[in-house]
Amino acid sequence: MAKKEYIEKLFDRIAPDYDKLNHILSLNIDKRWRKKAVRELVDTTAPLSLLDVACGTGDFTIEIARKATKGSSIVGIDLSEGMMKIGREKIEAAGLHARLEQGDCEALSYDDATFDRVSVGFGVRNFEHLDVGLREMCRVLKPGGKLVILELSVPTNPFIRWCYKLYFLNILPAIGGMISGSRGAYEYLPASVLHFPTPDKFIPMMHEAGFTQVHHKAFTLGICRMYVGIK
Repeated sequence: MAKKEYIEKLFDRIAPDYDKLNHILSLNIDKRWRKKAVRELVDTTAPLSLLDVACGTGDFTIEIARKATKGSSIVGIDLSEGMMKIGREKIEAAGLHARLEQGDCEALSYDDATFDRVSVGFGVRNFEHLDVGLREMCRVLKPGGKLVILELSVPTNPFIRWCYKLYFLNILPAIGGMISGSRGAYEYLPASVLHFPTPDKFIPMMHEAGFTQVHHKAFTLGICRMYVGIK
C-alpha cells in the first residue's frame, strides 16, 4: 500500500478520537506551539490568502482564522475526509470563515503564486515525498510569501531524548491504542517523528525547494520545532 493511501486510511480511522488524544498526550502544550506559529504567519494587518496543508481536524486552520485580518481567505487541505469532517464542524461551531478541501500536498490544485502564506502543522512528516511537497508549497506561494512548518522533533539532550523515546515508543502507543482501538496508528505516529530529518538535513531541503531566509526555532526542550522560509 502506498504511503498516501495508508495515511488517508489511518487518519480516517482515528479521526473520532484524534483531538481528545492529541491534547491529552501532549498535555495541551501543542496549543501554545500553534499560537507561536500563527503569530509568525499572521504578521501583518493586511488581509492574507492562506493555505493550511495537512489541516486534519482544523486546529491550526481555526487558530489562523481567529487571528487573520478581516477579509483574509483561509483554505485547509488534507487527504483524510474523516479528519476534515470533524474540522468543518469545529469551524462552523466557532463561527469562523475557512474552507477545508481534500487535496494532495504533492500535487496541489492551485495556480502558481496563489497564496501569501502556507502552513503545515504536525503533518509534514507524513508527506510521502517530502521534496516534492516542499516544491509544491513553494510553487503556490507568491514571491515574498512565507512558509511556516510546525513539527514534532527529537530532543538533542541525551537524558531528555531518553525520556522522550520512553514515552513516545511505549506509553503513547499503549494509551492511544486503548482509547482509539488502533495501537498501530499510535505506533506509526511516534515512529514518523523519529524518522523525520533533523534540522541540519531539513533546512537544506527547504533551500533546495526554493525557499530563502530559512531558519528554525526549538520549543519545549526541542520536542517541537518551527521552520520558516521565504519564497
